[in-house]
Amino acid sequence: MVGKVSGMELRIFTEPQQGASYDDLVTIAQRAEKLGFGAFFRSDHYLKMGDVSGQPGPSDAWITLAGIARETSTIRLGTLVTSATFRHPGPLAITVANVDQMSGGRVDFGLGAGWFDAEHSAYGIPFPAVGERFDRLEEQLELITGLWAAEGTYDFVGKHYELSDSPALPKPAQTGGHRGTIPVLVGGHGKRRTPELAARYADEFNAPFASLEATATQFGRVRAAMEAAGRDAASMTFSTALVACVGATEAEVERRAAAIGRDKAELRENGLAGTPEEVVEKIKRFAEAGASRIYLQILDPRDLEHLDLVAAEVMPHL
Repeated sequence: MVGKVSGMELRIFTEPQQGASYDDLVTIAQRAEKLGFGAFFRSDHYLKMGDVSGQPGPSDAWITLAGIARETSTIRLGTLVTSATFRHPGPLAITVANVDQMSGGRVDFGLGAGWFDAEHSAYGIPFPAVGERFDRLEEQLELITGLWAAEGTYDFVGKHYELSDSPALPKPAQTGGHRGTIPVLVGGHGKRRTPELAARYADEFNAPFASLEATATQFGRVRAAMEAAGRDAASMTFSTALVACVGATEAEVERRAAAIGRDKAELRENGLAGTPEEVVEKIKRFAEAGASRIYLQILDPRDLEHLDLVAAEVMPHL
């Protein structure tokens, strides 16, 4: 008998750079909304990982989310995560606020330092050293949320960015974040700067694709950083992301694993794989580690029956 896992939300997370058209994304987002998943998220990448040949090629995260915002009505939308190396922060603040308005206030904004060197080379995007990338991320978090929250004009002087007499427009449709703006997500496994940035700016902290032990350890670092910053840890949502490969039968698990080029045993170890009962039990362990939200990485976005199965056989236990 499978017990209840209280206080857990499931979200859908896609990787369109691996091969998905805008129409594919609209279709899976609409199915996720119909089935009651908490959000539809996508990655922000411009290069496929692995074999880079073939169509349809990459799509821009915020352009596609803008379209999906008008094709859905209730599901939340966001990035896991936008790369700070891809866009200037002033225009990015405008873009995300626009999408938030277009969605009626349903955006969660994930922002990270960027890590995939090859995609920067492929599309002519500068890729600084890791220390500078984190410096830029910190400045972007400060000035983007500052632009959204400012009353009147906004000025910012940093090492990498400078804003002078900005009208700080447009404004988001929502003010739900702890800084009075769109909810902000910060994630990763860095031991010092990542928890510190989360404590200062984030409404949600995500520890992606990690073991139970590593997830709990990183959550603990964030809680310690929040305590040092004088912030209540209860104001943070803690989440993780895991590859989903759920099947009603063992043959179905194996078929879905093969479809995404993964071994089912490896997925059982490192993802959310197996029968619905197995998956619920593993979700329970992540809840015990402190997570209240899980992003299900769906690597075959055309397999809508996969979402149907999770909604019918896993979600009722959460």
